[in-house]
Amino acid sequence: MNSKKNEFLTLGVDLGGTKVESALINAKGSILVSHRHPTDPEKGAERIIDDVVACVTECLAKGKKKAQALGIGIAAQVSLTGVVRTSPNLGWKNVPLKTKLEEKLKLPVVVTNDVRAAAWGEWQFGAGKGIDDLVVLFVGTGVGGSVVSSGRMLEGCNNSAGELGHTTLIVEGRKCHCPNKGCLEAYAGGWAIAERAQEAVHDNPVTGENLISLAGSIEKITASSVTQAYHEGDQLAFQLVRETAQYLSAGIVSIINAFNPCLLVLGGGVIEGLPELIKTVETSVKKRALKPSVEKFKVVKAALGDKAGIVGAAALARAQVKKQFVKLNTHKTQKSSEKSFRRSTHKKYRKRRSEEGKK
Repeated sequence: MNSKKNEFLTLGVDLGGTKVESALINAKGSILVSHRHPTDPEKGAERIIDDVVACVTECLAKGKKKAQALGIGIAAQVSLTGVVRTSPNLGWKNVPLKTKLEEKLKLPVVVTNDVRAAAWGEWQFGAGKGIDDLVVLFVGTGVGGSVVSSGRMLEGCNNSAGELGHTTLIVEGRKCHCPNKGCLEAYAGGWAIAERAQEAVHDNPVTGENLISLAGSIEKITASSVTQAYHEGDQLAFQLVRETAQYLSAGIVSIINAFNPCLLVLGGGVIEGLPELIKTVETSVKKRALKPSVEKFKVVKAALGDKAGIVGAAALARAQVKKQFVKLNTHKTQKSSEKSFRRSTHKKYRKRRSEEGKK
């Protein structure tokens, strides 16, 4: 009973464009209690941060427990110091989110990209649990992921490692939402599938009649429309999905050759709608990648669904607190050892001087 009372719990927070979700999570990655709170990008940074604080406060009140740290995932470029450099969904630029939340909540806070948070969740508690070399790739509206190498998630020089969707697939290819052209995301991301489908239907409206019927108009065709038509046996949708599989496989071949993971975890809305892509990608990658890179290689579906981000953010906060604790204790041990060494040296010096005096 006492161990439960003193259980080390952390908070995970998922901050999106329309809502904040927080959850109190234990060492096993289990959600003990959660709470959702609406928000709106039009409010501005300060009021959205207040929404985060309100959501967290309500979550802790529900659980009647305390948290030791908080991790928050946000669709943004985040600096190593927890500053949100840019967040298109929220319209933020250079917002010191970590500092502001720590001031208001009086807790250690870790701020990370939402995809990295989800990848951390899958690595620690999901499909990648126990694997030291893996890639987690989420194919949703966009394409993003993270790389775990030798038991360590790569962060990069400026904390932006893992932007796998922005590896170049085709030189001077389709325009991406980033400054580049020909990115993997510009071919296999949900927005790109929709764009490619709209172009195909515009070029041949007769072939695209079923997609138009499902969506209502060419402009309203989405990746979900393509997925639905595909499952209904539509030939144009079949062609679009086949091409998506080819693009995705080609991009993943480069990723596998570069990082040599044992496991690729695939998740995101596109994969949820088209789980058959997993087997297709695995077969294609094993044929096209360097043989040593795929000797032990497997592709699996992400296991945590839409809870991966919130669980991962909490787990990341736990890991950071633990890391700081170990660092602090190591420093104390070193200082203690140095002090003992100085005392011992001084004692030996005095003894030697005393002996010399007797002579």
